[in-house]
Amino acid sequence: MDAPTGLDFTPAVGDHAFTPKQRALLAVAHRLGREKFAARAAQWDEEASFPFANYEDLRAAGLLGICVPEAEGGLGADYASYMMVGAEIGRFCGATALTWNMHVSSTMWTGVLAEGIPMTETQRAEHETRRKLHFRRVTQDGAIYAQPFSEGSAAAAGKAPFGTTARKVEGGWLVNGRKIFASLSGAADYYGVLCTEDKGDEKPDARDTLYLAVPAASQGFSISGDWNPLGMRGTVSRNLLFKDVFVSDDEQLMPRGVYFKGAQTWPAMFFTLAPTYLGLANAAYDFTVRYLRGEVPGEPPVKRRMYPTKQIAVAQMRIQLEQMRAIFLRAVLEARPNPSKDERMRLYAAQYTVMEGANDIARLAIRTCGGQSMMKHLPLERIYRDSRCGSLMLPWTAELVLDRMGRETLYEAGEKDE
Repeated sequence: MDAPTGLDFTPAVGDHAFTPKQRALLAVAHRLGREKFAARAAQWDEEASFPFANYEDLRAAGLLGICVPEAEGGLGADYASYMMVGAEIGRFCGATALTWNMHVSSTMWTGVLAEGIPMTETQRAEHETRRKLHFRRVTQDGAIYAQPFSEGSAAAAGKAPFGTTARKVEGGWLVNGRKIFASLSGAADYYGVLCTEDKGDEKPDARDTLYLAVPAASQGFSISGDWNPLGMRGTVSRNLLFKDVFVSDDEQLMPRGVYFKGAQTWPAMFFTLAPTYLGLANAAYDFTVRYLRGEVPGEPPVKRRMYPTKQIAVAQMRIQLEQMRAIFLRAVLEARPNPSKDERMRLYAAQYTVMEGANDIARLAIRTCGGQSMMKHLPLERIYRDSRCGSLMLPWTAELVLDRMGRETLYEAGEKDE
């Protein structure tokens, strides 16, 4: 047993003085990943099919409700604990970790993060009542929630209102629009859709963003398009179409106007894609070590560790992995509402470091292990393809993060050039 962690393995986030709850959650995630998810990962990738079997395991372990408060029947994990567990699952199946994040975010945003979002007394009471419905669906019915953002515009990056709209009608809303790259399409029971309130003649405004749970069985809701991407094929991120879809008032995941406040208050809510990719970086490193030691199951026990070039490459990979772990762990442990400028900049830096670093470690792994590592019966080429997708994902792509860091370093709030 590793003394600093209290676990018999080193988690994907590295060594840390974990709380008892964190140790228990990490142990469950590691066991599921090692015993179940790793062996199935190739199937979801080859078929571009959703990992339903993994979700049955997540459901049975209570992990669909990881961020649902204990008082509501969930596991009550805080932000940092979820991020640690997400990285551990990503170590064994990237598509499962990434889609699970979309599901968990619906309960995390409405749960622990919502506690730090300013609301009126009326809004708070409304939110408390409505979120119980969604929490109950997850913990009692095993429901899966998706969280479609992208529309092919600047909206998902936070630079424009969402093109998908919701118009107030008696008892609810009429939703119209389209989402692309909608992970869990066809697998989710509810789609947590971000859309702009249609106020008639008024100009659309990002402050009027609504967060609505659209039931999969809704009339006027449809899924279309193929899903045949480079990587993350098991996410099944097809297109969603909403044509006069009626959504009741109770399906509001946040009260009117609160999502925009949340995005301003809790920037760390957009960092939750990163754990998957830290997990993938660990997976590439783990495979390389086993391969060079001749310990890959099913492969000839040929050792390649005696070559100085291999030793140097593994050292470089470990150095980069430790850098990723360090900045990731610090960012998640200090995440809070209204962070300081340094904390916000460190969050951006962590996002960039993890998303770009995961693919860089996978690149080094392939170069170090050699040509045989590109064969599809081994996981490394899949890890490489999956890891390339991280820095492309909105709202914090690698380019957008660099833009934010540069601008927010050189300009204080309200400053302009004459």
